[in-house]
Amino acid sequence: MSLFDLNLQEIHNRLAGKDLSVSDLVDHSYRRIGDVDAKIRAFLTLDEEAARRDARVMDEQLAGAGVGSERGLLFGLPVGVKDNIVTEGLTTTCASQFLKNYNPIYDATVVQKLRSAQSVIIGKLNMDEFAMGGSNENSSFFPTRNPWNADFVPGGSSGGSAAAVAAGEVYFALGSDTGGSIRQPASYCGVVGLKPTYGLVSRFGLVAFASSLDQIGPLTKNVEDAAYVLQSIAGHDPMDSTSANVDIPDYIGALTGDVKGLRIAVPREYLGAGVDPKVKEAVLAALQVLEGLGAVWEEVSLPHTEYAVATYYLLASSEASSNLARFDGVRYGVRASEPANLLDLYHQSRSQGFGAEVKRRIMLGTYALSSGYYDAYYKKAQQVRTLIKQDFDRVFEQYDVVIGPTAPTPAFRIGEQVDDPLTMYLNDILTIPVSLAGIPAISIPCGQVDGLPVGLQIIGKAMDESTVLRTAHAFERNTGYHKLRPEL
Repeated sequence: MSLFDLNLQEIHNRLAGKDLSVSDLVDHSYRRIGDVDAKIRAFLTLDEEAARRDARVMDEQLAGAGVGSERGLLFGLPVGVKDNIVTEGLTTTCASQFLKNYNPIYDATVVQKLRSAQSVIIGKLNMDEFAMGGSNENSSFFPTRNPWNADFVPGGSSGGSAAAVAAGEVYFALGSDTGGSIRQPASYCGVVGLKPTYGLVSRFGLVAFASSLDQIGPLTKNVEDAAYVLQSIAGHDPMDSTSANVDIPDYIGALTGDVKGLRIAVPREYLGAGVDPKVKEAVLAALQVLEGLGAVWEEVSLPHTEYAVATYYLLASSEASSNLARFDGVRYGVRASEPANLLDLYHQSRSQGFGAEVKRRIMLGTYALSSGYYDAYYKKAQQVRTLIKQDFDRVFEQYDVVIGPTAPTPAFRIGEQVDDPLTMYLNDILTIPVSLAGIPAISIPCGQVDGLPVGLQIIGKAMDESTVLRTAHAFERNTGYHKLRPEL
């Protein structure tokens, strides 16, 4: 049995009883990485020297005082961090050649909070370059593979984070979600992935892709772990102007297992054309489980869902073209050698540093923001975004959560869609509306199709992560899908 199959409380108790040390946990993580990561390729950078040093310090603390009430359940746990979240002194590349030599001089706020909770950072995780992609094939270093079947993608852009948790390389991981980049890989890899409400978790230190959409969240083995991690990383941050100044509820206390009377909305658009019949079957079976626990569900309509993908790619690409203008070969990152002049320096550095998908989105965004096209494209997309949010607002007047599949299909084969951007974009059709509305959602395992995991997406009202987690936890307690592990 893997140490990482123990739940948080069990690890906490073993540390307190000195039956287990933090060094044991860190050793287990690096041993597992040594055994399987050549096949999975989840990690870009390992921080073994610092991790072992931190583990020794924590073990000394344990020897002196034991784990008392002053130490939380994340104490000593090995964690992986997506490589677009900056870590002081530890290379942060965004899986791009442009930043392959970038060593940040500060920690992101979420990393500071993990260090305060005394989690141990094992290394940085692979991703689609600058978080642009849904398969991890856009990493400029190498693709990550799905632990359930190495011929298949792990999803993206947080594919490395999901794969590392599924493969048992770390106890939990952090990812970022712009249009589904936590939830979709969580679905493909059979783990739990939570996208919090926009503004609940600080974005300070997250390398920006689309600033009005980006949100950091946890990938874990189960819902309880997700609640503990969210409890640690949520909260107002004066360093982030979009951070919400709200009281943080007791997410762990919300895990009561009681969903009697819970009102569930099931959008017909989420179970229509394009959704694999076996995925639909798994979702309907999950709804029956919740119904058996006392919840009620009805079919509803979110009529503007069909416009979500086009809206998202106009807005996200527009924001990306603005955010990525800072990568010019002058201030940081890789600089082209022997340019003819300043403009040639910009041109060569960006041409050499960015991959094809990043260039595609910069070009699309620049076009949408250009004179003569702004009103027709960017402004119109913002108006449709409002309509999509209003769809959710109307449904939430009568229902507590919205439930459907996380992705329309299980994971697809590596190379199958990489040359077809439009098909690739449509894989996010069920996660993008949530991001546009800025509301929380979680993906939890609800079955398998041909040996590959299927994710159930539970969507909640803004700042109502408690209900989302309670619903997910109730389903999880009455099923065993979250206990399934890939054989590596």
